[in-house]
Amino acid sequence: MKVTKFIKLHKQLVFFLIVALLIVLVAIFAKQIAPRDPLIAIMERPLRAPDKINLLGTDTLGRDILSRIIYGARYSLFMTLMLVAVVFILGTTLGLLAGYFGGIVDTIIMRLADMMVSFPGIILAIAIAGLLGPSMTNAIIAISAVTWPKYARLSRSMVLKIKKELYIEAARLTGSRDKDILFKYILPNMVTLMLVTAISDIGALMLEISALSFLGFGAQPPIPEWGSMLNEGRTYLAKAPWLMLYPGVAIVIVVVVFNMLGDNIKDLIDIKEEDF
Repeated sequence: MKVTKFIKLHKQLVFFLIVALLIVLVAIFAKQIAPRDPLIAIMERPLRAPDKINLLGTDTLGRDILSRIIYGARYSLFMTLMLVAVVFILGTTLGLLAGYFGGIVDTIIMRLADMMVSFPGIILAIAIAGLLGPSMTNAIIAISAVTWPKYARLSRSMVLKIKKELYIEAARLTGSRDKDILFKYILPNMVTLMLVTAISDIGALMLEISALSFLGFGAQPPIPEWGSMLNEGRTYLAKAPWLMLYPGVAIVIVVVVFNMLGDNIKDLIDIKEEDF
């Protein structure tokens, strides 16, 4: 009964959650779902328009676009989730330390964050990726370097608020160590909002990953990553528009789904906080 009531009250949240899970399942079972190997070139069928054999057409090497998009979900989601995890852990940890210890620790971390946000994010990420060299790992490092200040600032502000609470003072008076206060009292009270923020950023970070791949700084051919596929197809936009159309649609769908999922989870958390 509780599940049925929850679904009725939060239909939009449940819908986008189901769609997000389907996208994740497609990424996990790409090998079983894809009709063909995305890396096998069939030189007899280059730039074929969508037909019964290749439902979404083929690329310049005769590779099946549908199979490459299905496998692209795996690469794009994997890169994005790795990026979210790195930014979440790094930003939350640094903000936690800055807010709790203050002083020189706070000054160093926050001035470093100020320095990073003083540059346009994507421009700085391109510069870092260019220095490191084009690869998926370096793209994740580059975007992490310009994104962590957002999480550090949010984490710091929450720590500053929580450490003024009476139960934190009581913990100090009873002789609790800093490590215990941080991980037993402060972190559990802030991690929910930090996770919701991370989920909400999945769509935006996927766009940034795709942008770097499109510019040649992320995934490299023949890896079927959506941004890289857009880059491969831009030369043939007039002759074979399906090369850019379908990967672009895939990016839009996934970004919209995760953005809407994040927004609905935020609304749910706000409702709970108000009820509390």
